[in-house]
Amino acid sequence: MTEFLLIDWVLFSALAWLSIGLVGVAFPRNFTLISRILFPLGAVVALVLALLALSGLLAGPQVRILPLGLPDLPFHLRLDALSAFFLLLLGATAAGISIYAAGYIRKGEGTAPGLQCLLYHVFLASMAFVMLADDGYAFMVAWESMALSSFFLVTSEHRHAEIRRAGYLYLLVAHIGAVGILLSFGVMAGSTGDYTFDAMRDFFHEGIWPTVAFLLALFGFGAKAGLLPLHVWLPEAHPAAPSPVSAMMSGVMLKTAIYGLLRVSFDLLHAQLWWWGILLLVLGLATALFGVIFATVQTDMKRLLAYSSIENIGLIFVGFGLTLVFKSFLLPNLAALALTATLYHCLNHAFFKSLLFLSTGSVLHATHERNLGKLGGLIHRMPWVAWLALVGVLASAGLPPLNGFISEWLLLQSFLFTSGLPHGYLNMLLPVFAAAVALIAALAGFAMVKFFGIVFLGQPREENLAHARDAGRLERIGLLWLAAGCVLLGVFPNVVIALLDPVTRLLVGSGLRAAASSHGWWLLAPISEDRASYSPAIFLGTIALLMPLVYWAVNRYYHGRLKRVPAWDCGFPLQTSRMQDTAEGFGQPIRRIFSPFLRRTREHPSPFDAKPRYRSIVEDPFWYWLYLPIARIVEHGTRLIAFLQQGRIAIYLLYSFVTLLTLLVLTRG
Repeated sequence: MTEFLLIDWVLFSALAWLSIGLVGVAFPRNFTLISRILFPLGAVVALVLALLALSGLLAGPQVRILPLGLPDLPFHLRLDALSAFFLLLLGATAAGISIYAAGYIRKGEGTAPGLQCLLYHVFLASMAFVMLADDGYAFMVAWESMALSSFFLVTSEHRHAEIRRAGYLYLLVAHIGAVGILLSFGVMAGSTGDYTFDAMRDFFHEGIWPTVAFLLALFGFGAKAGLLPLHVWLPEAHPAAPSPVSAMMSGVMLKTAIYGLLRVSFDLLHAQLWWWGILLLVLGLATALFGVIFATVQTDMKRLLAYSSIENIGLIFVGFGLTLVFKSFLLPNLAALALTATLYHCLNHAFFKSLLFLSTGSVLHATHERNLGKLGGLIHRMPWVAWLALVGVLASAGLPPLNGFISEWLLLQSFLFTSGLPHGYLNMLLPVFAAAVALIAALAGFAMVKFFGIVFLGQPREENLAHARDAGRLERIGLLWLAAGCVLLGVFPNVVIALLDPVTRLLVGSGLRAAASSHGWWLLAPISEDRASYSPAIFLGTIALLMPLVYWAVNRYYHGRLKRVPAWDCGFPLQTSRMQDTAEGFGQPIRRIFSPFLRRTREHPSPFDAKPRYRSIVEDPFWYWLYLPIARIVEHGTRLIAFLQQGRIAIYLLYSFVTLLTLLVLTRG
């Protein structure tokens, strides 16, 4: 009898998600069953998967062959440290999102609840199978299942033409990227015809073929991750999808692309070239800078978070590229540092960006508004959502002692050690990249201040905001789970680094566990205490002690001696919401500084308008530089093909006759 292994229990967890979805579609209108039993049960399965994946990080590789698929082409599965880490990310994030979704779904909104339950849990299960797949065939089946289920989730409100258009764009880019991944697997399989990952590992690639495989994988996985210029689907699909789906896509689905590229670059390919890393560094910096600039000028809160996701994906690719550079120059310890920063930021982004997307979902349900110009003052009406969203905002801005600071600090530490590279031009260039990362981090903080300040602070900009209600109990539990993750990942970095050690040793042959554990849980010194160190526990304790002291001192020695009277208000007797800074005004300095990179359209009112309105629209220039020209070429090609399709049998017989004559001439020649 076959012994049950850890991989079997992971597989059962994925199958449990599928079973939950099937139960939901069997009772499509039983709202109580779906919202109060099935979605919370999905959260429990996610938590079990996270615990199993945590055990998988410490266990050795395990494999299974499933009697599924085509004849002589079964599904091969493998659980190793890399797949276990991303399964941990999936389970830990999905636990919070699923319990939130149980309170988020409403009757009569978009797709029927039962069908939505099926699609949601198929989406979760397909991502788990992507991370378990150990052959190209199983990987592509899981990958396409993930794309299709997420497409139907994005188009839940399919009655709106804008949402359908966003879904079709996402599906198109996803399938184009899938072609690149499939071709990459074909190159790595070579002429053997064996698409198992073990065969790809054993196949020795010569000449240009490793580079071809890497570039195809970069194209395919970059399309799913939102890497520039393949990012155009992301700002359209995220605002169109329900908020739990947006959180799952941004927090987890984008990381499946990172997983796939890590698997190809460090596991399936034998060697890494230094210029691959430079290519990823350049693309990552361009993506991060583009995303953060566009995030600062957005007026739609979900679109702002979508561009912020592009920025964070860019930073992850920067760390990825730096890892490739260090690995190619045989510097395993520095490669482990850069890879640790990359994986840590994947985990951090999953928590704080999911938290922010779920917070916008609560705001959207309470106010029915996504436009920042019609929000404001919600901290008084929705204190739970506001304070928990503040945790996500501070983490996304990279402020200590939360988790976003740790990964960005580790990334900058990686740049500080690039002076040891045996390449003069790289030694001159990489400090410039480090400065760009610092600029991106500063702009990310600006974008988060704008997001939180416009939505939650000040006075309500619309009268109907007075009727806004705070999130429900299940929604609060989901938000609390993700906020707690942001805090714990920031306060206990050495524990996380120790968990990442098996992954870095698998991919680059070295890890940071010994250096991290030698200083205890409270002091982070990734290389040595003399070079750089940081103590989140001391930082958090100092804040906890100083804030009450400052509050007491201000009230005792400042407010206690001065009489408070109404201010002159610069000539305005009353302060109203119209006197607050708007989303457009907040982003105006960025629009001015980076105007050469933006495509702006201004609408000015006539002097005779009774209610004049000014409007400034910022559009993605890649639509006009790249995608619209391609669309025109495709349209021209389809017109030519349509001309050939006359619909007359005589014309088709003539085509066949001409083709036969041409083949006869060629064969005789």
